Amino acid sequence: MNDLKLIFATHNLNKFNEIKKMIPKGIKVQSLTDLNFTCEIPENENTIEKNAIFKAKFIYSKFNSTVFADDTGLEVDSLNGKPGVHSARYAGIKRDSTKNNEKLLFQLSGIENRKANFKTIISLVHNGKVYLFEGKIVGEIALSQKGSHGFGYDSIFIPDGYKKTFGELDPNLKNSISHRSIAFKKLMSFLKKISDLKN
Repeated sequence: MNDLKLIFATHNLNKFNEIKKMIPKGIKVQSLTDLNFTCEIPENENTIEKNAIFKAKFIYSKFNSTVFADDTGLEVDSLNGKPGVHSARYAGIKRDSTKNNEKLLFQLSGIENRKANFKTIISLVHNGKVYLFEGKIVGEIALSQKGSHGFGYDSIFIPDGYKKTFGELDPNLKNSISHRSIAFKKLMSFLKKISDLKN
């Protein structure tokens, strides 16, 4: 059986490498960089779901091939769900993770309720139809940045049941419990059903 070929609508090498480690045999995934597609995909929607759908549809319209895209947001209870859909550019348009973390920690100074959740929505466009898969993990925001693994808000997010941030956890452990892996496992389960893939 030929490998199922997918396009992951991202230029983000960190995201792509995280997903690549979870890919079962029989599935070949290419990033936009692999395809020499250098255009920036607009992310102007007002929800995580809409952003994921727009990105997947946008790339599907360019390549007419099965494509998935994700959008992720960190939602902090005491900040009414912020940064949410604006997580990547929370401290400015340049997507600076360090500044995003610093801004969030500053806003939570002196606030006791640090509960938060990480949410990933994966949008798959297959034969022109859109399918959505959600992954969510609950936790809290640390008092300071800790750990050197991961990216984005990993250094300040402590998942429930653990005492360390994603940035401190072993990357394989983090990848097995993360919001992205939860959504991705749902995507893979769906793809296996429609293509009779065997592990």
